[in-house]
Amino acid sequence: MGNITTIAKRELSAYFASPVAYVFIVIFLLLTGFFTFMVGGFFERNEASLTAFFLWHPWLYLFLVPAVGMRLWSEERRQGTLELLMTMPITPWQAIVGKFVASWVFLGIALVLTFPIVMTVNYLGDPDNGIIVGGYVGSFMMAGAYLAITCLTSAITRNQVIAFIISVVVCLVLILAGWPPVTNFMTQMFPDTPSLVGFVASFSVMTHFEDFQRGVIDSRHLIFFLSVMGFSLFSTAVVLKSIRS
Repeated sequence: MGNITTIAKRELSAYFASPVAYVFIVIFLLLTGFFTFMVGGFFERNEASLTAFFLWHPWLYLFLVPAVGMRLWSEERRQGTLELLMTMPITPWQAIVGKFVASWVFLGIALVLTFPIVMTVNYLGDPDNGIIVGGYVGSFMMAGAYLAITCLTSAITRNQVIAFIISVVVCLVLILAGWPPVTNFMTQMFPDTPSLVGFVASFSVMTHFEDFQRGVIDSRHLIFFLSVMGFSLFSTAVVLKSIRS
């Protein structure tokens, strides 16, 4: 744990040592505010809830999370410091988890800074804050899943842009698999096999994020997001070991 903590602190401080972190946070806050109040029709809904806020998170994270994680390993490979990092008295798993935790914490900080929206809805009405907490938990878990996928793609290539593009494509597939227009189309195409449609939709972040938006923190959904993280980080370790050998 000591090595993981040290790596996480180094990586987290590296984010805030450059303007990139502050630019990302500002862009994230501006976009969440825009999609909540302008596109999501927060005031037109005339209800004390953050449905309009959480509705856009899967799509916002589609681009913002890969932008945060694309440099995790591709930058190490490009600068030739990956071999040096692996020769230090740490295991590959400690390095992977340390970098992942630092980036996940950074995303959590950006998410926490959206608290003015929570204060606004509580000022204007009497919302169910339990539902809001559930939405935040689901959003944080979804960000972690996206980040773990980006961690894997970052380990595959030296080019950050390529890592970003691959991450966006993979995460988009995980969204579209359970997006209602897609599931409705699949139902029309395969009317006799509803179980197939349900199976494909079960791999979508949309399917698992919906209950969080309703304030339901189901262990099945937590396991799904944790499984995506675990599989992606394990695959990252396999890729890095193959490069090292």
